[in-house]
Amino acid sequence: MPSIVPLHTQPWPMGAVRGRSLFARGGVVDGAARDARCAMAALLALATFLLLLILRGADDNRLVSWQWTFANADIAALIAMFAVALAAAYVVLRAAHVVEVGPALLFTLAFAAGALCWREPEVIVDAARYLAQAKQLQVYGIGYFLSEWGHGIWAWTDLPLVPFIYGLALELGGGERIAIQFVVTAMFAGTVVLTYYIGGLLWNAQVGRSAGALLLGMPYLLTQVPLSLVDVPTMFFLTLAVYLSLRALREGGTTRVALAGAAIVLALLAKYSTWLMLTVLPVMAVVCALEAPRIVARRTAALCTWVVLLSIPLLMWRAELFAVQLQLLMDYQLAGLQRWHETMVSTLLFQVHPWITLFALVAVALALWRRDARFLIVTWMLLLIVMLEIKRSRYMLVAFPMLALMAGYGLTVIRNQTLRGYVVMCVVSASLLTAMIGYLPFLRSTSAANLQAAGSYLDAGTAPTAEVIVLPQRHSVVNPVVAVPILDLYTRKSLVFERDAELHGAPPSDLATSALRFTWEYRDPAYLRAPPGPSHAHIPVVVILDAPDQALPPRVAQKVADLNLAREFNNSSEIFRFRTVVRVYEPRQGPGSAGLSGTSEKG
Repeated sequence: MPSIVPLHTQPWPMGAVRGRSLFARGGVVDGAARDARCAMAALLALATFLLLLILRGADDNRLVSWQWTFANADIAALIAMFAVALAAAYVVLRAAHVVEVGPALLFTLAFAAGALCWREPEVIVDAARYLAQAKQLQVYGIGYFLSEWGHGIWAWTDLPLVPFIYGLALELGGGERIAIQFVVTAMFAGTVVLTYYIGGLLWNAQVGRSAGALLLGMPYLLTQVPLSLVDVPTMFFLTLAVYLSLRALREGGTTRVALAGAAIVLALLAKYSTWLMLTVLPVMAVVCALEAPRIVARRTAALCTWVVLLSIPLLMWRAELFAVQLQLLMDYQLAGLQRWHETMVSTLLFQVHPWITLFALVAVALALWRRDARFLIVTWMLLLIVMLEIKRSRYMLVAFPMLALMAGYGLTVIRNQTLRGYVVMCVVSASLLTAMIGYLPFLRSTSAANLQAAGSYLDAGTAPTAEVIVLPQRHSVVNPVVAVPILDLYTRKSLVFERDAELHGAPPSDLATSALRFTWEYRDPAYLRAPPGPSHAHIPVVVILDAPDQALPPRVAQKVADLNLAREFNNSSEIFRFRTVVRVYEPRQGPGSAGLSGTSEKG
């Protein structure tokens, strides 16, 4: 066992992470040896990807399982494409060895990777909640949002920060979905940069650089970037709170403490799961106090006081609602964690590149060997996930930056900088290939893409308004009315929707424990409700069905009897039970109907 200096006698930041190398006797090797080791890494990367393809039936992810996304894959072609990508990665690595991989480059690469997925449709119905809240800010203004959130604006178990940001994005972006995607992608790229900085604060730039890049090695995370959910923004605010709090505890200063307190409050307002994850802050305080107990104690007290002062107005604003939401989470969501899950094998081997998991495990052994107390900071959230048996990828996503930091720490066993960089590029290349060749085409083939296509089609017409009718789902427990705010995201037209309890049916008997319970408790926002007055006889009618063969109820059939079926969008992967086939009916002599009657679109 080497002699390791205890944490409290080491200055921060630590210099080069010490320890014996498993891959090189020193930091410098000759060109031939370096090339040989990189070639070996490439072969291992190819073998890993091939093994995952062969074992894809073990992936039980509920959104992008490999057994679905690569069901009909040409394995030989995929391996060939990956081999070309690995060769190109090595050429780039050797050609750009003088380029400093810093925060600006990491941000740019992460943003570009996220933007490549912007064509993905809104495949998770939870987006309806956040979109309905955000759209009301766009339509009625900030004052209405602040006064009516949780009252006139239905909030369920959501917190206001992310819908507020999305509402501002819609307002500034003219109601376009790309405005939200730009903001979320910037937050994802910002998380990559924050991960880089946290690694540098805890250890050194090498760890931070590897960790930041490894966030791109999680293909599931890339699928979440284009979506109007709260998970990626929550990950950003949580990581921001960790970074700024770490700086405040280590370096002090009124400004740093104030910024850290504000970041913590923002994280608390993003999602209730951050309340649990922010228990990492006491862990950080204890670890920092190993060096300077009295100074860190004063800084911790100042930070806590500031957080409390900032939180008091928020609690006074909606204390009763927060209490109701927390009770619902305790009675419903916490118990649901045991029912709504995927296996760790799925998340840590398929949805996260297995080398990240491997090096994270190496890091645990390495930190124990080095007696590195700082490592506890980045493992705390993962320990909570394991202890609480949280097994769904989406719920684990907020801790992905910490997993990347663990892996970045584990990568320090590779002393040669070129080899270490190439290993990271192998991971990122595999992830991008998985996301772009497997996940994105699969998600674009689902029925969720029908809403996206229908919105674009409506925008091509001249009618300013369209009426929406939603038929009941025969094979899913989802209340289909949640498709309306998602369709609204895709079009600049004003949508009119009137809920029909008789038409939409009754909720399922197991609603109290259903993962889709919110779809039945969802309240239609005011901007979608039909205004009083005569029926809309001269506007397009959009009918959302669960399949092309679903019969129209008599009332609906009568309503569209005098209209042309202008277009039908009937994509369906046949994987998910909730399906949205969309028909657009237009007035016979209405604008945009000529030449479109009876046409259908698939693919």
